[in-house]
Amino acid sequence: MGPPVSDRLVSRRVDLLSVAREIAGAARPGEQIEAYALRSRETEVKVYAGVVESLSVAEIGGVGVRVVVENRTGYAWAGSLAPEVVADTLAEARDNAIFGAPDEHAGLAAPTDFAGIEAPAVDLWRDELLSVPVADKVALALEVERLTLAADRRVRGVESADYGDAAIEAAVSNSLGVEATSRRCVASVSASAMAGERDDTQTGAGFSVARTPDDLDVEGAARDAALRSTRLLGAKQPSSRRLCVILDPLVSRSILGLIGSALNGEAIAKGRSMFLGREGEQVGSPMVNLIDDPTNPIAFGAATHDAEGVPVRRNALIVDGVLQGFLQNVYSGRRSGVTTTGSAVRGGFKSAPGVGARALHLAPGRRTLDEIVASTPDALFVQSVSGLHSGTNPVSGDFSVGAEGLMVRDGAFAEPVREITIASTLPRILLTIAEIGGDLTWLPGAAAGITLVIGEMQMSGN
Repeated sequence: MGPPVSDRLVSRRVDLLSVAREIAGAARPGEQIEAYALRSRETEVKVYAGVVESLSVAEIGGVGVRVVVENRTGYAWAGSLAPEVVADTLAEARDNAIFGAPDEHAGLAAPTDFAGIEAPAVDLWRDELLSVPVADKVALALEVERLTLAADRRVRGVESADYGDAAIEAAVSNSLGVEATSRRCVASVSASAMAGERDDTQTGAGFSVARTPDDLDVEGAARDAALRSTRLLGAKQPSSRRLCVILDPLVSRSILGLIGSALNGEAIAKGRSMFLGREGEQVGSPMVNLIDDPTNPIAFGAATHDAEGVPVRRNALIVDGVLQGFLQNVYSGRRSGVTTTGSAVRGGFKSAPGVGARALHLAPGRRTLDEIVASTPDALFVQSVSGLHSGTNPVSGDFSVGAEGLMVRDGAFAEPVREITIASTLPRILLTIAEIGGDLTWLPGAAAGITLVIGEMQMSGN
């Protein structure tokens, strides 16, 4: 269930920046206060066998308050924007600061932390999303299910078909004079197909993401779900060997996310990164240019400001294979003796800001997947992986995950394979990237996908 009706009505009426300013303006001498206010309207639809399984339309509003006094930090949050609740939240944050451990680097963002840096002019809001009837959103979920079933006679069913959207507004203000507002919209459809032939059953997912429902490619999502499930029919376990590996964009996106977490200033400060002490070194193939660019409006993680109110900017982390630096928020930057890179992120108003990428991606090459496959005599194409987090060590970089996909032989896709493990290390993967595709795929989350060719990995089967 969502918040009480009275709280939702308050959330609709309230100006978020006014709320944040009022809290920040209550700072006492020697005290720093930051307020982060958020309001979101979200829709989730799940259908199965032509019937709506679940439907939720939620309006959420809340505030997170950070207080710094005598180098001690306290944080508190509330899922309401009602004035009396907001006042109680500030009082709780002040109380929590009393028990915080002293930290010489504690403190909020100040204008001097980003002097001369202008926020990008990106428009991520779409008014039309708010006017789409719920019935039309349900129809999209039903349509992606219908199209998936119709895409291939071997598709026996659709495990899940979903529609979702969110319209999110936020404001941050602190007592040092930093403040910012942001608005963004996103919508998506997805389907998970179940294909079968005789006693063999395989699954595969497809999806589409856009700013508005009208821009969703429902047919493409259904087509991808059917293709990803049917092309694995008849998959068997291959023999173990070392070989070239081609990673699907959905797989490379996940691996880039792991690499990005190791380029996080918090991880570096704690000594928990495979890149510790390697600035200026060759850490990747010369063709590797790894960039976090939230100024790009095409990216679904795009923004004007980070979660501390600092303007975002393009951060080149690896250039021509050489490590340039790390992502930082205000705290991690001060702890490391550098300035913030505008990379503070939050999971919402319930948590204080951390550090993270918003639009991490590799600079794309030119060739399509089909062109890459056509020029490859022998390889493994990895369509999906499992056990990604349990099979990866972010400190050592050890990498070993379950996988399924297709063999590539003489420039064409060959037999499907499953029950295999692919293994290497994340540093070695970066160093042995042999080609980067031209199919940069922006997805929700911190990293974009792209076809990647890894020169050699260990494939373990039978």
